[in-house]
Amino acid sequence: MTAFKKDLQYYKFSAYGFLRNLRFFDAFFILFLVDQGLSFTQIGVLYAVREISINLLEIPSGMLADTFGRRRALIISFLSYIASFIIFYLSHNFFLFLIAFVLFGAGDAFRSGTHKGLIMDYLKQQGWSDQKISYYGHTRSWSQRGAALSSLIAGIIIFAGGNYQNIFLFSTLPYVLNIILILSYPKELDKIKPLSETKRQAMRTTFSSFFTVMKDVRVIKLISHSALHSAYLKAVKDYIQPLMIQVAILLPLLQHVDREQQNGLSIGVFYFIIYLITSFASRSASKFEENNRKNIVTLTLLVGFIAGMLSGLLYQQGLHVLALLSFVMIYIIENIRKPILTGYVADQVPVEILSSVLSVQSLIKTIMTAGIALLFGVFADWLGIGWALCIVSFILIGGLIILGFFNSGKAMKKTSG
Repeated sequence: MTAFKKDLQYYKFSAYGFLRNLRFFDAFFILFLVDQGLSFTQIGVLYAVREISINLLEIPSGMLADTFGRRRALIISFLSYIASFIIFYLSHNFFLFLIAFVLFGAGDAFRSGTHKGLIMDYLKQQGWSDQKISYYGHTRSWSQRGAALSSLIAGIIIFAGGNYQNIFLFSTLPYVLNIILILSYPKELDKIKPLSETKRQAMRTTFSSFFTVMKDVRVIKLISHSALHSAYLKAVKDYIQPLMIQVAILLPLLQHVDREQQNGLSIGVFYFIIYLITSFASRSASKFEENNRKNIVTLTLLVGFIAGMLSGLLYQQGLHVLALLSFVMIYIIENIRKPILTGYVADQVPVEILSSVLSVQSLIKTIMTAGIALLFGVFADWLGIGWALCIVSFILIGGLIILGFFNSGKAMKKTSG
């Protein structure tokens, strides 16, 4: 096994994730939309439009990235993000927000899987493919640090009296810096196909390889396993904020502070701590995988769902601190799983079409997220957030047992050569 070196490109990959997660609006996105006078129905429409945009562009964007260059796809992604930020900053109109969400969805579609593909291709070029879990875990840990710093800065901005809209303006700077960073990546990372092939031939070759790989049952099971926990977290993660507010009320240092300032600062600090923890989890993923290789896929999936059930029960009983700690476990599991599952997927498919396959994974995650979020919303309106978290987690565990997911997980990893 050849250990990877922390060369200049390693630090560029790490800086990319750090800058990408400096999205100062993330922890307060719904609060911003409510502050603009939007109803929850309108907010639901906006989120649906974003998911539809991602669905429509997910697979085509991955194939375009594999055929015409991943650096170009990433630049398109960040330009789309920046355009959406500017609209959010300047606009107060629902229909302009629709355009912003479409652009935001396009940014997600062109980004998802693309940078991972660049990393895996670089590791192959350097002869470090057997180090992919450790390498990706290290670089991903910097994205979690960026999220931590982003939440803390956003909380301070709101505590100091800044409005939510200004946060979008601040978010454009790190994304401009990321475009410059991507342009500095080695050009050979874009040369996925031989120069002698025409663009049409390159596209035809990509499609052929892609559909051949996607007929492999192991690949389908693996990307479905990978997508499910990510979809689960994405669907329920915003419900951690009511928990944070309940815990913030217990803090004696903030008793005499205005409620909005209290919420802003406490949420920022809580997210800061959470993302520091997930950064460590991501960095430790390779060690965790080495010690639990036999059942890693199914074990982490089950633990994540059980943590959700426990958090819901504790929330329902008014034990908010313990409920928050259990909820954080879902974040930790996700950041242990992500580098490991990305490495496993990369073992199963040619690096030339990895972005395409990861785009399918993202598409599956988007569909799963929509279904879980809808189910969660129905139960939350009917029985409350705590019971909704319990019931949805229980349904997912039961569904996986019935479908045999837990029994099939052991055979999905192929040892890389």
